[in-house]
Amino acid sequence: MNLFGLSRKKTSPSRIEGEGLYLRPAVPGDFESWRLLRGESRAFLTPWEPSWPLDDLTRPAFLRRILRQDQERAEDESHGFLIFRAGDDALLGGITLGNLRRGVAQCGTLGYWMGEKYAGKGFMTKAVRALLRHAFLEMGLHRVEAACAPENERSRRLLERLGFQREGYARAYLLIDGAWQDHLLFAMLERDFLRGDQPGNALPERAP
Repeated sequence: MNLFGLSRKKTSPSRIEGEGLYLRPAVPGDFESWRLLRGESRAFLTPWEPSWPLDDLTRPAFLRRILRQDQERAEDESHGFLIFRAGDDALLGGITLGNLRRGVAQCGTLGYWMGEKYAGKGFMTKAVRALLRHAFLEMGLHRVEAACAPENERSRRLLERLGFQREGYARAYLLIDGAWQDHLLFAMLERDFLRGDQPGNALPERAP
Protein backbone atom coordinates (compact mmCIF):
# COMPACT_ATOMS: atom_id res chain seq x y z
CA MET A 1 0.00 0.00 0.00
CA ASN A 2 1.34 3.41 -0.98
CA LEU A 3 1.05 5.47 2.18
CA PHE A 4 2.60 8.54 0.54
CA GLY A 5 0.39 8.76 -2.54
CA LEU A 6 -2.80 9.85 -0.80
CA SER A 7 -4.33 13.30 -0.31
CA ARG A 8 -3.47 15.43 -3.32
CA LYS A 9 -2.57 19.08 -3.13
CA LYS A 10 -4.63 22.20 -3.09
CA THR A 11 -3.76 24.40 -6.05
CA SER A 12 -0.75 26.57 -5.28
CA PRO A 13 -1.05 30.29 -6.12
CA SER A 14 1.22 31.98 -8.62
CA ARG A 15 2.22 34.57 -6.02
CA ILE A 16 2.65 34.49 -2.25
CA GLU A 17 2.68 37.80 -0.41
CA GLY A 18 5.09 38.45 2.46
CA GLU A 19 6.22 41.36 4.60
CA GLY A 20 7.60 43.81 2.04
CA LEU A 21 8.32 41.03 -0.44
CA TYR A 22 6.60 38.40 -2.53
CA LEU A 23 7.34 34.93 -3.89
CA ARG A 24 6.48 33.65 -7.36
CA PRO A 25 7.71 30.89 -9.68
CA ALA A 26 10.50 31.81 -12.10
CA VAL A 27 9.56 32.72 -15.69
CA PRO A 28 11.84 33.10 -18.74
CA GLY A 29 11.89 36.88 -18.36
CA ASP A 30 13.70 36.51 -15.02
CA PHE A 31 16.83 35.12 -16.65
CA GLU A 32 18.99 38.23 -16.79
CA SER A 33 18.36 39.39 -13.22
CA TRP A 34 18.77 35.79 -11.98
CA ARG A 35 22.04 35.38 -13.90
CA LEU A 36 23.46 38.64 -12.57
CA LEU A 37 22.50 37.98 -8.95
CA ARG A 38 23.73 34.38 -8.96
CA GLY A 39 26.92 35.33 -10.80
CA GLU A 40 27.93 38.13 -8.45
CA SER A 41 27.04 35.93 -5.42
CA ARG A 42 28.86 32.82 -6.63
CA ALA A 43 31.64 32.74 -4.02
CA PHE A 44 29.08 33.47 -1.31
CA LEU A 45 26.73 30.65 -2.38
CA THR A 46 28.88 27.76 -3.60
CA PRO A 47 30.07 26.54 -0.16
CA TRP A 48 26.43 25.73 0.70
CA GLU A 49 25.09 24.38 -2.60
CA PRO A 50 25.56 21.38 -4.88
CA SER A 51 28.34 21.94 -7.42
CA TRP A 52 27.22 24.25 -10.22
CA PRO A 53 27.15 22.74 -13.74
CA LEU A 54 29.52 24.41 -16.21
CA ASP A 55 26.57 25.93 -18.07
CA ASP A 56 24.64 26.88 -14.94
CA LEU A 57 24.33 30.60 -15.71
CA THR A 58 23.31 30.18 -19.35
CA ARG A 59 19.83 30.79 -20.75
CA PRO A 60 19.30 27.16 -21.89
CA ALA A 61 20.14 25.91 -18.39
CA PHE A 62 17.76 28.47 -16.88
CA LEU A 63 14.95 27.41 -19.20
CA ARG A 64 15.53 23.79 -18.22
CA ARG A 65 15.20 24.86 -14.59
CA ILE A 66 11.85 26.46 -15.36
CA LEU A 67 10.63 23.37 -17.21
CA ARG A 68 11.59 21.18 -14.25
CA GLN A 69 10.07 23.70 -11.81
CA ASP A 70 6.75 23.70 -13.67
CA GLN A 71 6.65 19.91 -14.01
CA GLU A 72 7.39 19.36 -10.32
CA ARG A 73 4.82 21.99 -9.36
CA ALA A 74 2.13 20.33 -11.51
CA GLU A 75 2.87 16.96 -9.89
CA ASP A 76 2.95 18.49 -6.39
CA GLU A 77 6.50 17.22 -5.93
CA SER A 78 8.18 20.57 -5.32
CA HIS A 79 7.13 24.23 -5.25
CA GLY A 80 9.93 26.60 -6.16
CA PHE A 81 9.79 30.40 -6.03
CA LEU A 82 11.98 33.41 -6.58
CA ILE A 83 11.93 36.12 -3.90
CA PHE A 84 11.28 39.73 -4.94
CA ARG A 85 11.25 42.97 -2.98
CA ALA A 86 7.77 44.48 -3.14
CA GLY A 87 8.83 48.11 -3.54
CA ASP A 88 10.90 47.79 -6.71
CA ASP A 89 10.55 44.13 -7.80
CA ALA A 90 14.27 43.54 -7.22
CA LEU A 91 15.21 39.86 -7.27
CA LEU A 92 16.56 38.90 -3.84
CA GLY A 93 16.98 35.12 -3.94
CA GLY A 94 15.07 31.85 -4.18
CA ILE A 95 13.15 29.47 -1.94
CA THR A 96 11.76 25.97 -2.44
CA LEU A 97 9.47 23.60 -0.62
CA GLY A 98 10.55 20.30 -2.12
CA ASN A 99 10.57 16.55 -1.59
CA LEU A 100 6.84 16.68 -0.81
CA ARG A 101 5.36 13.56 0.76
CA ARG A 102 1.61 13.41 1.08
CA GLY A 103 -0.56 10.66 2.57
CA VAL A 104 0.39 9.84 6.15
CA ALA A 105 3.45 12.15 6.05
CA GLN A 106 2.18 15.55 4.75
CA CYS A 107 5.75 16.81 4.86
CA GLY A 108 8.15 18.86 2.74
CA THR A 109 11.75 20.06 2.81
CA LEU A 110 12.72 23.73 2.87
CA GLY A 111 15.62 25.09 0.82
CA TYR A 112 16.68 28.66 0.08
CA TRP A 113 19.38 30.98 -1.22
CA MET A 114 19.89 34.73 -0.94
CA GLY A 115 21.95 37.06 -3.11
CA GLU A 116 25.03 38.20 -1.20
CA LYS A 117 24.18 41.91 -1.28
CA TYR A 118 20.78 41.21 0.30
CA ALA A 119 21.96 38.77 2.98
CA GLY A 120 21.70 39.72 6.64
CA LYS A 121 18.90 42.26 6.06
CA GLY A 122 15.95 40.16 7.25
CA PHE A 123 14.60 39.32 3.81
CA MET A 124 15.02 35.57 4.12
CA THR A 125 13.34 35.48 7.53
CA LYS A 126 10.29 37.13 5.95
CA ALA A 127 10.39 34.89 2.88
CA VAL A 128 10.54 31.69 4.92
CA ARG A 129 7.74 32.92 7.17
CA ALA A 130 5.56 33.60 4.10
CA LEU A 131 6.26 30.15 2.66
CA LEU A 132 5.57 28.45 6.00
CA ARG A 133 2.25 30.25 6.23
CA HIS A 134 1.38 28.93 2.75
CA ALA A 135 2.63 25.41 3.55
CA PHE A 136 0.62 25.01 6.73
CA LEU A 137 -2.50 27.09 6.06
CA GLU A 138 -3.01 26.46 2.33
CA MET A 139 -1.15 23.28 1.35
CA GLY A 140 -2.22 21.37 4.44
CA LEU A 141 1.26 20.20 5.42
CA HIS A 142 1.90 18.82 8.88
CA ARG A 143 5.67 19.17 8.95
CA VAL A 144 8.40 21.18 7.22
CA GLU A 145 11.99 19.97 7.47
CA ALA A 146 15.27 21.80 6.85
CA ALA A 147 18.97 21.01 7.06
CA CYS A 148 22.10 23.13 7.27
CA ALA A 149 25.81 22.51 7.58
CA PRO A 150 27.04 22.87 11.18
CA GLU A 151 29.36 25.72 10.19
CA ASN A 152 26.60 27.64 8.39
CA GLU A 153 25.87 29.93 11.33
CA ARG A 154 23.69 32.30 9.33
CA SER A 155 21.31 29.55 8.22
CA ARG A 156 21.22 27.87 11.62
CA ARG A 157 20.33 31.13 13.36
CA LEU A 158 17.61 31.79 10.78
CA LEU A 159 15.93 28.44 11.41
CA GLU A 160 16.16 28.78 15.18
CA ARG A 161 14.81 32.33 15.07
CA LEU A 162 11.76 31.15 13.11
CA GLY A 163 11.02 28.40 15.62
CA PHE A 164 12.45 25.31 13.92
CA GLN A 165 13.50 22.63 16.38
CA ARG A 166 16.80 20.80 16.02
CA GLU A 167 16.10 17.08 15.75
CA GLY A 168 19.37 15.46 14.83
CA TYR A 169 22.79 15.33 13.20
CA ALA A 170 23.15 13.47 9.90
CA ARG A 171 26.60 12.32 8.80
CA ALA A 172 27.54 12.78 5.12
CA TYR A 173 23.95 13.85 4.50
CA LEU A 174 24.16 15.89 1.27
CA LEU A 175 26.61 16.23 -1.62
CA ILE A 176 27.50 19.93 -1.28
CA ASP A 177 30.25 21.75 -3.17
CA GLY A 178 31.58 18.41 -4.41
CA ALA A 179 31.79 16.63 -1.04
CA TRP A 180 29.45 14.64 1.19
CA GLN A 181 28.85 16.92 4.17
CA ASP A 182 27.34 16.48 7.62
CA HIS A 183 24.18 18.48 8.36
CA LEU A 184 22.09 19.56 11.31
CA LEU A 185 18.46 18.48 10.92
CA PHE A 186 15.60 20.81 11.85
CA ALA A 187 11.82 20.65 11.60
CA MET A 188 8.73 22.70 12.32
CA LEU A 189 5.30 21.18 12.90
CA GLU A 190 2.01 22.78 11.97
CA ARG A 191 1.15 23.16 15.66
CA ASP A 192 4.44 25.00 16.27
CA PHE A 193 3.55 27.53 13.61
CA LEU A 194 -0.08 27.88 14.65
CA ARG A 195 0.92 28.80 18.19
CA GLY A 196 1.60 32.20 16.69
CA ASP A 197 4.60 32.88 18.91
CA GLN A 198 6.75 34.07 16.00
CA PRO A 199 7.18 37.82 15.50
CA GLY A 200 4.77 39.19 12.91
CA ASN A 201 2.73 36.00 12.51
CA ALA A 202 -0.76 37.39 13.21
CA LEU A 203 -2.20 34.13 11.91
CA PRO A 204 -5.57 34.02 10.17
CA GLU A 205 -8.02 31.19 10.50
CA ARG A 206 -6.98 28.05 8.66
CA ALA A 207 -8.25 27.95 5.07
CA PRO A 208 -11.12 25.45 4.50
